[in-house]
Amino acid sequence: MKEQKMYEDQVEGRNSVLELLESGKDINKIFVTKGEKHGSIHKIIAIAKEKRVIVVEKDKRQMEEMAQTRNYQGVIAIVPPFEYCQIEDILEVAKNKKEDPFVLLLDGIEDPHNLGSIIRTAETAGVHGIIIPKRRAACVNSTVNKVSAGAVEHMKVARVTNLTDAMEKLKKEGLWICGTDIQTDTYYYHQDLTGALGIVIGNEGSGMSQKVRKNCDFLVKIPMKGKVTSLNASVSTGIIVYEAVKQRLK
Repeated sequence: MKEQKMYEDQVEGRNSVLELLESGKDINKIFVTKGEKHGSIHKIIAIAKEKRVIVVEKDKRQMEEMAQTRNYQGVIAIVPPFEYCQIEDILEVAKNKKEDPFVLLLDGIEDPHNLGSIIRTAETAGVHGIIIPKRRAACVNSTVNKVSAGAVEHMKVARVTNLTDAMEKLKKEGLWICGTDIQTDTYYYHQDLTGALGIVIGNEGSGMSQKVRKNCDFLVKIPMKGKVTSLNASVSTGIIVYEAVKQRLK
C-alpha cells in the first residue's frame, strides 16, 4: 500500500549513492564529475554498469549547478520520488520480524538535517517505521537521504494528514504512546519502554502540540543539568530510543 509519489529527487554523496545502488531501488541516472573515476567513484560506476544504470559525465561547473548540497563529492543520482508507506506497512514489518512494534512519531520536525539524523538513529536501533505529518514538517528529500547516510533506503516512513489519528490507530493495534515533554515529572529511564511502543518527538522549538500531548498515554523527560534547557531533536531521539533498546535487551 503506497502513497502517491510526490516529486522526483536526487541523492548526493558517494556513501549515499553507494547505499542506494546496493539497496536495489530504482535509479533513473547517475551523474559524475568528468575525470572523477578513482576510489569509491570507480566502485559506483562499476556497480551502476552491472545494474545497467546510465552514468553520465559532466564538467565540474555543470555538477555544481545541479547539486543541492555543497558536499556532493562528485556524484549525483537522480531517483524516482520517495515512496511513503502506510501505517499498516510499518506494523507488518514488526509482525514479519515477530517483534513488538516499535514506532517513532515526529510532531513537526522541520529541519531536514534533524529528520535525516533521526532516521539514521532509528534504523540502527531497529525501529520498524517513522510517522511524519504532511503539513509544517520536513519531508524526505536529498538532504535527508544524505544526512541519514543512506538509512532512509531501509526505513519505512508514513506521511499522514493527522498525527493524532495515527496515534489512535496505533493504540487500537496495541501500542502505548510515549510523549517527550520537559514539563512532566518522569525521567525516561524510570519508564517502562518495553512492549509495543510509539515514541513521539516534538518540534525543535515548541515541542509537541497540545493536542498530541493530550493523546499520549504517558510522558517522559530527559534530565537537564545545564543552563540550556533543551536538546537537539535528533539527540533527544537517540537518548530515548536507545533506552528502549536497552530495556528490550534485558
